[in-house]
Amino acid sequence: MPRLPGFVDERFLAHRLRSTSAGGLAGVVLALLLFLFRLIHDHVASWDLFAVGAVAVVVKYAVFFWHRRND
Repeated sequence: MPRLPGFVDERFLAHRLRSTSAGGLAGVVLALLLFLFRLIHDHVASWDLFAVGAVAVVVKYAVFFWHRRND
């Protein structure tokens, strides 16, 4: 197993995990808000945007419950 640089410690990894999670959630919220905007404003359902948001939510909860069951 390769060694990590000295500046990589538990706090660094925890911060990276939280920032990645926040970035992913921001992308999901943006996709779902764009879906709603196009649905309300343009009266067009952009199912691709909805699918991106829905898949992200399903994967997040599937991983959450898997970790909860197996930890």
